[in-house]
Amino acid sequence: MPNYSFTVNNQAVVVDAPADMALLWVLRDKLGLTGPKYGCGVDACKACTCLVNGRAQTTCSIKVSQVQGKSVTTIEGLANGDQLHPVQQAWLDLDVPQCGFCQPGQIMAAVDLLKRKKNPSDADIDAIENICRCGTYHRIRGAIKKAAAMM
Repeated sequence: MPNYSFTVNNQAVVVDAPADMALLWVLRDKLGLTGPKYGCGVDACKACTCLVNGRAQTTCSIKVSQVQGKSVTTIEGLANGDQLHPVQQAWLDLDVPQCGFCQPGQIMAAVDLLKRKKNPSDADIDAIENICRCGTYHRIRGAIKKAAAMM
């Protein structure tokens, strides 16, 4: 199998994997990062969302060969030591999660949105396609707006 070199949470990694292996499985099974969740495997639920070169990407739909030389950030790499990212802090402050399964992907999508739009509208937030089976969308919207104000 070929080796692929890329950065995960500011750490250089080299993984031995088939070229067509989904990045999700590399992160979870080879690197032990279980923040990105497997929900559907077909880029629909977006529970596996991480940042690839700073942009939200579903890791079930991108192959490890596509991240060669790129930077990947998972939920585990979002905080700065003990200092939570403003989106993470807003999530806690507003008690967003119920079951919590989709929340890493939701948070990563929100981080990407806030990098692109400093003061997102409801429509901007509603355009995030991550699915929350518990239906906490109103709290997600509130947390994104709170994080925007914090940033």
